[in-house]
Amino acid sequence: MLNLDILLMEKKYVTILQASKLLGVTPLTLRNWDKRGMLTAYRNPINNYRVYRFDQIELFLRKMENSKNQLGTRKIDISVV
Repeated sequence: MLNLDILLMEKKYVTILQASKLLGVTPLTLRNWDKRGMLTAYRNPINNYRVYRFDQIELFLRKMENSKNQLGTRKIDISVV
């Protein structure tokens, strides 16, 4: 495990930049996902910054991985097309 991973697991919340690095997307993508309700951010009560729970990020990654696996198992009959 990377040192960053260990540090993030000890924290309950991660910043939008940390979350974007974990997910491999830009902070702007996370803001868009938040607006669409795909991955809703919590708000820091002091400065209103977006923050994400570490377990929320883990769950989202698992869902993404499962959807990739399901796409790989679908068979498309191209003879009909």
